Amino acid sequence: MANRILNDYISVDCVIFGYNDNELQVLLVERTLTNESTKEIEFTDLTLTGNHIYEDETIEDAAYRVLFDRTGLDNVYLEQFKAFAHPDRLKKDKDRKWLIHDGRDPDKRIISIGFFSLISTRDIIVESKCGIAKWIPLSEIGELAFDHNQIVDEALKALRNKIKHEPIGFELLPEKFTLTELQNVYEVVLGTELDKRNFRKKIGRMKYLIPLDEKQKGVAHKPARLYMFSRDVYEKTKKEMFDFTV
Repeated sequence: MANRILNDYISVDCVIFGYNDNELQVLLVERTLTNESTKEIEFTDLTLTGNHIYEDETIEDAAYRVLFDRTGLDNVYLEQFKAFAHPDRLKKDKDRKWLIHDGRDPDKRIISIGFFSLISTRDIIVESKCGIAKWIPLSEIGELAFDHNQIVDEALKALRNKIKHEPIGFELLPEKFTLTELQNVYEVVLGTELDKRNFRKKIGRMKYLIPLDEKQKGVAHKPARLYMFSRDVYEKTKKEMFDFTV
């Protein structure tokens, strides 16, 4: 098989959102630059999961490839939300050093297509094909490489808009969940407290929220009923209004 050629000027960056311990998290990758002469570490910081596209693949295929390399998952919610092409997006000193070390011209313009992804973190083992990766709570993210802070901010805006009108919050939960866990996801993503009675009233109209004859196990409090999200029922009934505007 012939070597595939990477496009040096078009990349994808994936904001992989996860939910755990009542926090919205982002999967970030450690970037370390080592001086080849002295073998000393010049800097270490964090980046989003991303890569350049191959000349023979679509933008979407590139994003799915990046996700699979990092999570080992190939059936993940993925949404393209914005292109990032500012002429100065790669001009910070660390980024210029990184590009030069990587054999690339730091003055060349690179356009990145932003995607956000939603996964349940409970049973996910992060793959290590592309360096050390770690889940960082959204509230604890410091300065990232390149323009990745801006990409995270824009991804959060897109997620908040989408989650109000389409039932994508279920992607952050395990297959079976409680109504309290569902409400917690929406509160964490939207950054606001929701009235429990109104929330239960809204979700009570969702035909695709399936109650199970099962309850929580191993909890200190009274076990709550478990539910599942039915994609099939949603596809058949999605013309009905979905609105979590608060």
